[in-house]
Amino acid sequence: MDKVVSSASAAVSDIPDGATLAVGGFGLCGIPAVLIQALLQAGAGDLEVVSNNAGVDDWGLGLLLPEHRIRRIVASYVGENKEFARQYLSGELEVELTPQGTLAERLRAGGSGIPAFFTATGAGTQVAEGGLPWRYAADGSVAVASPPKETRRFGGRDHVLEEAVVADFALVRAWKGDRHGNLVYRRSARNFNPLVAQCGRITLAEVEELVEPGELDPDAVHTPGIYVDRVVVLSAEQAQDKRIEKRTVRPGGS
Repeated sequence: MDKVVSSASAAVSDIPDGATLAVGGFGLCGIPAVLIQALLQAGAGDLEVVSNNAGVDDWGLGLLLPEHRIRRIVASYVGENKEFARQYLSGELEVELTPQGTLAERLRAGGSGIPAFFTATGAGTQVAEGGLPWRYAADGSVAVASPPKETRRFGGRDHVLEEAVVADFALVRAWKGDRHGNLVYRRSARNFNPLVAQCGRITLAEVEELVEPGELDPDAVHTPGIYVDRVVVLSAEQAQDKRIEKRTVRPGGS
């Protein structure tokens, strides 16, 4: 029952080339930055990543892009990463853009044993009709386009069939966790993390604070330990190393 491993490097050591990864966080908030850095050092490549976004050029998943470790990304927003845009437009990276709510439900469904679901989001658009550019060729033409999706009518509205996401490995970050893998996220850092934790066949969690079993209020647990396979305890320095995606301040007074 003790799921604590010795280091982030040990936690990611068996992630192979070609694995599918679901990664928690939103922007740079609540991302498993230490596990991502360990994955960078481990050298795994040809990865397919499912995440709301791809970090920024010098942090988060953005660290893997210059090393060409990622083959394909399923995301809902990628606007803060110049290298991401360059690789996509030059045909080096395959990208499946997914409406944000649909992406969240695909992750949740994967963790709940639901293979697919219908949603009204995207009906009547290229999301349903197909033809969105997933990967460009070197000459700028579309090498791989999204396929058309099944649609059905419910309650007088068209709905699109979306497939669930089940990842080989899931990487998340929590505020507190215990040795059994029960996790609590703090405020907005909760974001995609609970959904990601559910959908991984093997889920790795980095935690800022480790507590003993029984110390967490059961009603406060966001991710039950049944979903978590490995727990990495961060040092104080690692826990405090949190980047701000966009710092916005008011003009100073006279």
